[in-house]
Amino acid sequence: MAETTENNPEQPDDEAQRNLLKKATEKTTSYAQYSSIAFQMLGTIGLGVWGGMKLDEWQGNERPIWTIVLSLTAIGASLYLFIRQLPKY
Repeated sequence: MAETTENNPEQPDDEAQRNLLKKATEKTTSYAQYSSIAFQMLGTIGLGVWGGMKLDEWQGNERPIWTIVLSLTAIGASLYLFIRQLPKY
């Protein structure tokens, strides 16, 4: 085995580069996955707020009842989806 290392001194460097590339890829993949969860949460909450505002406007409510209800529902739904997606990653 010592002869193989002496004949091919680039082998350890190649292995080290592969390991670095693998770690960088794993970090990038993890970052992308959690970023997508964050955007999904923002979209869900934003849709709940927008829908509540439109319902309050349509019904002519003085108090933003639907905005509050749908906002809290969207927050709960986004937290549920976040917890549900954690074991996948």
